[in-house]
Amino acid sequence: MVKRRILIVDDEPGVRESLRMVLKERYEPTAAASGEEALRLLTSETFDVVLLDILMPGLDGLEVLERIKEQTLGSQVIMLTATKTVKTAVSAMKLGAFDYVTKPFDVDELLLIVERAVQSAALVREVEALRSEVGLRYSFDSIIGNSPKLQDVLKSVSMVAPLKTTVLITGESGTGKELIAKAIHYHSPRANKPLITINCAAIPENLLESELFGHERGAFTDAYVKKPGQFELADGGTLFLDEIGEMNPATQAKILRVLEQSEFTRVGGGQTIRVDVRVIAATNRDLHQGMRDGSFRSDLYYRLNVVSVHLPALRERREDIVPLIHHFLRNKARDLGIPEKAFTNEALDLLMQYSWPGNVRELENLVERSMVLSHGATMTRDDLPQYLQTGNGHAHPAQQCVLRGETRLAEAVDLFEQELIRNALTQAQNNQTRAAELLGTTRRILKYKMDKLGIVEPG
Repeated sequence: MVKRRILIVDDEPGVRESLRMVLKERYEPTAAASGEEALRLLTSETFDVVLLDILMPGLDGLEVLERIKEQTLGSQVIMLTATKTVKTAVSAMKLGAFDYVTKPFDVDELLLIVERAVQSAALVREVEALRSEVGLRYSFDSIIGNSPKLQDVLKSVSMVAPLKTTVLITGESGTGKELIAKAIHYHSPRANKPLITINCAAIPENLLESELFGHERGAFTDAYVKKPGQFELADGGTLFLDEIGEMNPATQAKILRVLEQSEFTRVGGGQTIRVDVRVIAATNRDLHQGMRDGSFRSDLYYRLNVVSVHLPALRERREDIVPLIHHFLRNKARDLGIPEKAFTNEALDLLMQYSWPGNVRELENLVERSMVLSHGATMTRDDLPQYLQTGNGHAHPAQQCVLRGETRLAEAVDLFEQELIRNALTQAQNNQTRAAELLGTTRRILKYKMDKLGIVEPG
């Protein structure tokens, strides 16, 4: 078993040797005679715990402690103090010391405090390792796809990630809005602080305000205790408001206040609470239409829409389908504990031709389903769902959604018109007059349709 490393820092040789003798059976002790020597060792080697004398010539213990904490070296610091400097040791704990022991040492007490500090250091390092792993998982490089549209999105979010700027992510359901929000958070200075996600559509309207802002005891029936809200819990970090288009106007007004003034009050409370929270919002709804019909506040929209990122539908970046399939095949094999499988070329052709109304989420689910239900290492056309085998996957996504009962006819018509207009604008290089000619209509009617459907002109 590897012994944990302890650094003993004291200018008295007798104290250093005594501590070394006490610790050597359980740990691997190293000694330093000054604060300067200790800092040199700490920058080149890793120690779990530092036993640090307060009174030393040159750099004293408090100065060394401050340097250790500034450099976030990961070691827990136990201050060594004479009885007359206990007050100084208490001050050191306020600066981040783990604990202190007084001279002369009680060996059992010393070993107990050191063991607690060792366990705490191990926990801190484990948390840091997990945080690093999560950061790698949500790095921009881990987002699959080389299509120009996706690369434009990644370029935009990589520029805005280090800032506190509010971001609004739009796109159809299943395009990966939450993944982008996490990538923004973990590439920001707030990566070590909380990232809290709230799905505004999943929480009943009468409970959403309490969930966001917390409540005082007795604020409403069943409010037996005071409860902090998600804004308080996200202080210093990021709050991701998914499906913000489903939020009622009264709660929208309170969100606006937080964005503008960085403060709020709990439900049933009168005390103003200040927070430092970055807000990232996402929606698959047309917020322009919401502003027109009064369901979404325009002042909140413009406050959220400081930087807007639109995630393209999977059918708009078909060159990313095969790389995504290979990515999911590898990950699902690992997660399910089964051998990796592959699709035949015929099956891949069908997957490439499908319109993917559920976007990346639908693709991921289909890959997992095929892997679980198929026999052998190769998945053929017969291992795909029936609607893909029979060619229904070639139908327009709006038609599929209506036939499956997933959307109303009027919404499907809007989806169809959106796609027609966007395709025409692309073909006409965003010249509205030319696009209107391609669609057999006038520029005025085209502009009306674009406003109605929330199609924003480039730039």
